[in-house]
Amino acid sequence: MAQQAYVTETEDGGSGPEQRRSRLRRLVTRPLRGWRGDRGIWRRGIVLAVIAVLLALVLLLHSRIPNTVGNLGSLTETFLPWLGLLIPVLLVLGLVRRSATALIATVLPVVMWLNLFGGLVIDRTSANGDLMVATHNVNADNPDPSRTARDLTGSGADVLALEELTASAVPVYEKALASTYKYHKVVGTVGLWSKYPTTAVRSVDIELGWERAMRATVSTPEGQVAVYVAHLPSVRVKAATGFTARQRDKSADALGTALAHEKLQRVVLLGDLNGTMNDRSLTAITSQLRSTQGAAGGGFGFSWPASFPMARIDQVMVKGVKPESSWTLPRTGSDHLPVAARVQVSAPD
Repeated sequence: MAQQAYVTETEDGGSGPEQRRSRLRRLVTRPLRGWRGDRGIWRRGIVLAVIAVLLALVLLLHSRIPNTVGNLGSLTETFLPWLGLLIPVLLVLGLVRRSATALIATVLPVVMWLNLFGGLVIDRTSANGDLMVATHNVNADNPDPSRTARDLTGSGADVLALEELTASAVPVYEKALASTYKYHKVVGTVGLWSKYPTTAVRSVDIELGWERAMRATVSTPEGQVAVYVAHLPSVRVKAATGFTARQRDKSADALGTALAHEKLQRVVLLGDLNGTMNDRSLTAITSQLRSTQGAAGGGFGFSWPASFPMARIDQVMVKGVKPESSWTLPRTGSDHLPVAARVQVSAPD
């Protein structure tokens, strides 16, 4: 009897590859058998479908969300990639509700999200590049600036920008970085360290009343590059006022004006911009320069907060040079992650 049962099972399911294909078909079709003949699959899940359509509209029209109330538009754009987490939730709920309407509607936000961020999940880094740059908000409350400096020295960067420098910490960074970087200049709370000669160093007015931005000409072996270092004002999210970013936006416009008057064709901007590339309030900058992470990164490159990065507010942006790779560096004693990029100065983009 046992042998007969075995033969019957084998004949029913086939043998070898045929049997495996039969099992796979059963696994795929079994969850859908209960849907056959169920006319309710189109009537159920209307609310889920509406939510999916609204999510798709937010992704498609995020630039149309007004900033008049609590800078809601900029707040949405800052964390825009994270809206993608709602998509698998909608898919699961659509399956649980056995709603074809909800599942089909969820295709819309999937397409919108991939259109915006699909390129970021593909590794576009290259081994090329003749200049490595890095930037780091070292945090004014950094408990061990000396160790942070050593970590940054080990990164291999040719040009290094630091933001949020305090008067007491500057001598520590100068001493720790001196053996690697022959040239350096500190302006207010930002500084630039370089292996190559720097000239035409000056402060850049970003309408704050104190110095948080600078500009220098770095003479690399492949030619001169205008390097800007900037730390735009912080933003706050408060229940009463929403996304408070007025001073940041004003400084971004001022920095954009300075960049527009730059005479050198090759430009690199390093710094903590306290904003993402999706934030329309940084248009004065993003309309002139492009992010190395967006052009040659591998992933989103979130840099803040260091304990659980949720947004890339530390930027390496370029014009007139070709981005080859972009990445975040290991965590230091700061609440930001350092970010680095390799660019090709000898091959203008």
